[in-house]
Amino acid sequence: MIKVTRLGGKELVVNADLIRFVESTPDTIISLTTGEKIMVQEGVDEVIRRVIEYGRAVRALRS
Repeated sequence: MIKVTRLGGKELVVNADLIRFVESTPDTIISLTTGEKIMVQEGVDEVIRRVIEYGRAVRALRS
């Protein structure tokens, strides 16, 4: 799970495993495998960094 911030300032936790893709239009939009789209304050690079960090934490727990 990664924490992101909606444009209105409300924090939201997203299941990183459900992220299909992230785009900048110029706002950052996270598209989920469920078809839902979430517009967030964080930039694309920051979302990617958080997803990578989440993946590393999950792998560390498994080892």
